[in-house]
Amino acid sequence: MARSVEQSFYRTTKWIKCRNGYMASQHYICERCGGLATICHHKVWLNESNVSDPMITYNWDKLEALCHNCHNKEHFGNGVIEEGLSFDDNGNLIKI
Repeated sequence: MARSVEQSFYRTTKWIKCRNGYMASQHYICERCGGLATICHHKVWLNESNVSDPMITYNWDKLEALCHNCHNKEHFGNGVIEEGLSFDDNGNLIKI
């Protein structure tokens, strides 16, 4: 997805209200590990063809409350981003 599409969507009042409502409904608990959820993740990756579809972008069935670490695992698999970099247990980028 183009960076401008992503940034413009995630800054909208409608998304912020949706995100806050969903995260509160999950009590800010990560749905994968039970830790503190800080990210409202779209289960369907957004792109230019679906970012305008409210059944994708605002549908609570397509959202997931995740901690930083679980979100990184979702996007980067085993946690290795590129040679020499990884994530620590708190989801911070570190050199290995």
